[in-house]
Amino acid sequence: MNIDLTGKTAVITGGNIGIGKAFSLALARCGATVVATYFTSDFEEFAEPGQTIYGLPLDATDSAQVNKVMAEAAELLGGKIDILINNAGGLLGRVLTSEMSDEHFHNVMNVNFSSTFYCTRAVLSHMPEGGRIVNLSSLAAHDGGGNGSVIYSASKAAVIGFTRGMAKELGGRRITVNALAPGFIANTTFHNTFTPDAVQEAIISKTPLGRGGTPDDVANAALYLVSDMGCFITGELMEVNGGLYFA
Repeated sequence: MNIDLTGKTAVITGGNIGIGKAFSLALARCGATVVATYFTSDFEEFAEPGQTIYGLPLDATDSAQVNKVMAEAAELLGGKIDILINNAGGLLGRVLTSEMSDEHFHNVMNVNFSSTFYCTRAVLSHMPEGGRIVNLSSLAAHDGGGNGSVIYSASKAAVIGFTRGMAKELGGRRITVNALAPGFIANTTFHNTFTPDAVQEAIISKTPLGRGGTPDDVANAALYLVSDMGCFITGELMEVNGGLYFA
């Protein structure tokens, strides 16, 4: 079955690099018109021929800015946002709890969890009945993550609880709310910055499928959830980890 998102509109936060870029391209290839927000790096046109991917700058940790940009995105997209993928997030740094500043704690919680809350709240006035929301959690929410990532793990666990609560709250509007929990996704800025090569190799050696994941692996899971095939799935956490962890 081919996934057809023709006529659908989507916003992907952090949608210009890494996994976010894979989300943007995957949805656009299926016919959706996409707004990809960006913050840590400039937006460079990456839409393929026949696709429409707009770029809008957004600090997803700024509540007022989120409200403004979601309204701008809805206007660009013809007045509605059918799909929201809350992808913005990051580790920001490996810091032991005993050495962690209040600033680091709040920054990590804000970029991973507050951003998800702000963007979800803001999109609801623009999302029609039957919309789709996909939030990005992480394998770290299950296993505590690597050294120095306690607050990152906690923020991603918060995303899971938020996902399940919102699934109940929005069920009456037939809006589904699900989450993805990627495991080790290779060749991304996240792991290239924070995970030494030896650790990456060790993770792959423990992965039953024998390789690291790719951004497209995560994007393909999202496609299922935002398509008609996923219309009766809500409040779920989909594991994308090659068998490294079984929920």
